[in-house]
Amino acid sequence: MSRRVILIICIVAWFGIGASAEKADYKTDKTYLELRDSMHHAFNDADSARFFPAVKNLEDYLLQKNDLHAYYTQRCNEIVFQLNRQKIYEAYILGRDLSMELREKKLDKEMYMAYNMLGHLNRYCGNKAAARRNFKYVIEQMEKYGYYESMPPIYMNLVNVEMEENPEYARELLEKALEISKKYSPERVFDIETRKTLTYFNSGDIEKFLEGYEAYRKGVEEGQSSVHGRSIEVYYLACTGKIDEAIALAKKELGKDSYSAITMIYETAGQWKEAYESLRKETAEKDSANNVVLINSMAGVREQLTLHDIERKAAHNRTIVFSIGILLLGLLVAALSYIILSRRRHMKQLKKAYDHALESDRMKTAFIKNVSHEVRTPLNIISGFAQVISNPDLASGIEDRQKIADMMQKNARIITSLIDEMLELSNSETAKDVVKEDQVELNKVLRDLLQENKNLASKETVLRFESSLNEDYVITTNKMMLKRIVSSLVDNAIKNTSKGAVTLKVAADKENLTLIVEDTGKGIPANEAEHIFERFFKIDSFKEGLGLGLPLCRSMTERLGGTVRLDTEYKTGARFIVTLPL
Repeated sequence: MSRRVILIICIVAWFGIGASAEKADYKTDKTYLELRDSMHHAFNDADSARFFPAVKNLEDYLLQKNDLHAYYTQRCNEIVFQLNRQKIYEAYILGRDLSMELREKKLDKEMYMAYNMLGHLNRYCGNKAAARRNFKYVIEQMEKYGYYESMPPIYMNLVNVEMEENPEYARELLEKALEISKKYSPERVFDIETRKTLTYFNSGDIEKFLEGYEAYRKGVEEGQSSVHGRSIEVYYLACTGKIDEAIALAKKELGKDSYSAITMIYETAGQWKEAYESLRKETAEKDSANNVVLINSMAGVREQLTLHDIERKAAHNRTIVFSIGILLLGLLVAALSYIILSRRRHMKQLKKAYDHALESDRMKTAFIKNVSHEVRTPLNIISGFAQVISNPDLASGIEDRQKIADMMQKNARIITSLIDEMLELSNSETAKDVVKEDQVELNKVLRDLLQENKNLASKETVLRFESSLNEDYVITTNKMMLKRIVSSLVDNAIKNTSKGAVTLKVAADKENLTLIVEDTGKGIPANEAEHIFERFFKIDSFKEGLGLGLPLCRSMTERLGGTVRLDTEYKTGARFIVTLPL
């Protein structure tokens, strides 16, 4: 019989049987039955894509119901499923983690599950004597704790160990498992009867096998599922003379463990040469690297179980002596920790409040200082020229009056610009969403903006516009914010360029729009590349302005999802690069 078929039958302690009456109430719940049947069918079909989500959902449900016995039962099913799939190392890791968790949580009543998994691993390695001891010990523990409904699968494990060497004793165990199932867990009867049907084929009793096959098909039609279904179908084809179809189905459904089934099919058909070749492949498979890895890994599980036994004995002697001391120490540590954490938290809050107060005071002082200075100067100029114009005795010719008017307009614009910057920075920090629905003809808007700032430049400064875009290039954005970003950078360049050129460049690719403003002024030191974006910061304190233009520019750029930075590698003057996503 194939190793896959043998392992499939070895599901342990199915669905939390043996739990208390309070925990068992949920077992008639529709949700539980759906989760259980979903896991059951996926396991029987060896469908990993369905099994792992199904078993995880069932485990979560059982944890919610606080049924640890049933929960760890499903953990065991995961291990058996991995063994069925030839995932030896993964099964070992899961078995090791299970034994460690049971030991660490002192779940003595459930430790038999770890021994059951150790029995599976021993049997898979070919160590039948050790597997036999493990399974018998599991049955003893289950009888001790009253897990009668979970005992049939363990008897089936022993059946698989004894079948080759002691077939008569194996049949007695099979009948024992069937008797217990009928009394305590009728949902397992169908699986055990189908397993019994397979023994008829093994012993050559084809007539009884065919009777069992008819019973199996009837059960399937009634919605029942068996882990042995694939093997029964394979052997049925062999019994009806369809040897080639039986071999093909075995290779498709039974995987690497198909060799033992194929060997039996050839023996039944009298094809001894083919039977010998299949037996040789089966022997080679048993000696494969998977078994070597498993044997080397067995020490970890044994070590965990040994540690469990040692620690359980030692824990009983230590518990009473240290429990009171540990409790008092824990309370003391908890009290000290609470005091320390509370004090640290309070100090952090005080430090944060103090720093915030200092920053607020600094910002207030800087704001008053800058505003008072920057507003007073243009106001004095406007007031003085107003007196000149209003006094007939001081009035000059038309040309002088025009110059005076230009100076008054310029300083009025300066005051208006200062107020606008403060209002826009405040709005930028408090506003939430940015509406980007304006259709902007980029080249035209940028040329017009450059023209508007022409009168602010000195006579020895040239304003240039360079674009790699088509004249009809249009983007969708917030037009006002885009103009304000560029205007701030152009205004900053004009202020710092007494002669030479201020150049506005624009380019775009599939993802980003790039705006560049560069000048031939005195430039900005590389170590000030980030400071210039701080509010009220000015490299030259004698230059007009509040130092809000560049901070406002960065704030608006970030609200549009872009970035602005100073190109520190540009040495002819200053170059600012704005990148906006399209």
